[in-house]
Amino acid sequence: MNKDQVLTSRNVGSFDRSIAAPVPLGQVLIERGLITKDALDDALSIQKRDGRGRLIGEILVEQGIVDDSAVMEVVAEAYGLPFVRGVARLADPSVVDCIAREFVEEHGVLPLYRVRGMLTVAVAEPANLYLIEEIRRISGCEVQLAVATRADIDASIKSYLPTASVFVIDDIYEDVAETDFSVIEREAAEISDLREVSGHSPVVKLVNYMIFTAVQEGASDIHVEPGDHELRVRYRVDGRLFEKLSPPHQMSPAIVSRIKIMAGLDISERRLPQDGDIHVRMESRPIDLRVSTMPGRWGEKVVIRVIDARNTNVQLDRLGMSAETLVRWQQVIENPNGVVLVTGPTGSGKSTTLYSVLSQLDRTERNVSTIEDPVESTLEGVNQFQVNEKAGFGFADALRSMLRQDPDVMMVGEIRDVETAALATQAALTGHLVYSTLHTNEACGAITRMINLQVEPYLVAATLRGVLAQRLVRKTCPHCRAAYTPDDAVRAVLGMNGSSESLWRGNGCQKCRETGFSGRLGIFELLNPDDRFLEAVGCSSSISELRELAIKSGMVPLREDGFAKAIEGLTTVEEVLNAARS
Repeated sequence: MNKDQVLTSRNVGSFDRSIAAPVPLGQVLIERGLITKDALDDALSIQKRDGRGRLIGEILVEQGIVDDSAVMEVVAEAYGLPFVRGVARLADPSVVDCIAREFVEEHGVLPLYRVRGMLTVAVAEPANLYLIEEIRRISGCEVQLAVATRADIDASIKSYLPTASVFVIDDIYEDVAETDFSVIEREAAEISDLREVSGHSPVVKLVNYMIFTAVQEGASDIHVEPGDHELRVRYRVDGRLFEKLSPPHQMSPAIVSRIKIMAGLDISERRLPQDGDIHVRMESRPIDLRVSTMPGRWGEKVVIRVIDARNTNVQLDRLGMSAETLVRWQQVIENPNGVVLVTGPTGSGKSTTLYSVLSQLDRTERNVSTIEDPVESTLEGVNQFQVNEKAGFGFADALRSMLRQDPDVMMVGEIRDVETAALATQAALTGHLVYSTLHTNEACGAITRMINLQVEPYLVAATLRGVLAQRLVRKTCPHCRAAYTPDDAVRAVLGMNGSSESLWRGNGCQKCRETGFSGRLGIFELLNPDDRFLEAVGCSSSISELRELAIKSGMVPLREDGFAKAIEGLTTVEEVLNAARS
């Protein structure tokens, strides 16, 4: 193709030649009297000489022979597209930031408006179909082009995008019906004018929208993070943070004050951390929100923990255990007495596992009681108690009192000190079944942890019935997953040498926010101690010796369980390696 044609571009081959203009750009400009033939010949010579593949129009504009607007108007006409001037005046504030600023600045495009799913975008290179496809993928809309000069687009970006994050709150809130979401208000002391500002409708709507969409998208946490000249709101979904909103940073004090009022906190105190809670009702079900504020350099950061009973009340057979592990775990939890531990780092799903265990116990003929911090979900037929360290009611105090309440089964949220460890062990020795959690990286590490909490090795051996170590990994998105052929290194890790079997991974789609993952499942390491293992515990054997004995007795390590799920296509090898690093 002659470089004099309208479709001459740095992206030769990135467009469908069927849309190419039949008449070269230079010829059209000559016919319209905008340039002379000598000027075109000089421009062609320069284009050939510098070898950079520059557009003829760029060279003519650079030499001052023709105006940039005239060139782009001809290009637009050649493609049958409208040519627009002053694109900033056409841009809809609620649409401009539907594409990331970095992408807009890099490629010189500007979203203008959206009508019934059709997004109109101003571009300076209508021939670049790859760019058009990328805009379609990012925005999730069908794309309609309008042509503008690069200078006009760049000027509009600089002048307009600083205010592009000023979204229209009524627009983002319009899908939230009042019957779907309600906040249980509480009173707080009158203080300055922040209460008045934070009670204004836009701020109230914005905070309600944040909470509503976080619950709707299954977020576990909401982060409100003020910066020097920005304010970002991020959600943690499937264990990963992603930016949801970017309100004007001037709204930060009002947003934080509104959250504090809802949580019953002191809005006049901005120098010290505070903790509180909010109770909301969404779609006829109660949801608890734990609020934590902390003063920072640019203002108070707020983290809201979302406790949704829908996410904690999970059936035992839906946690992701293999059939063999599930059978062995059922045997462990059906012991009449002893200590059963669930281990893992914060956020690994330990509480969900214990709730699943308690929900299947017979609660009509047994007294089942829990000590939690906090109570994350209400279980019918279970006596649940929440610790209050400030009032002097900690885990040890609660456990001591509970032992006088004639319990059969007890769940202690966490064994974190010497006294709680001793009381839990004594309770198991006297015929109670005690479930609890520990923060250890592996199942055998729970033995060492209990001994470090001054429980004698022989008592650990006498009371331990089982340890379940777990992690959470993201599940491959079912909507965009595709098979791929792993390389030799991955095959070696999975033990697939010589196999031609494919693996699965997500390519990214709108439903999974382009991550390739949707939801999470557990990977597990179950220690079901036999007599030989317990004898080694009583003899204070090392953790490496205990691990070797556990594997010989049938324990499947975390990584192996994760790799098995990766081969099934439920997750990816990278997710497993990231979750189970040891």
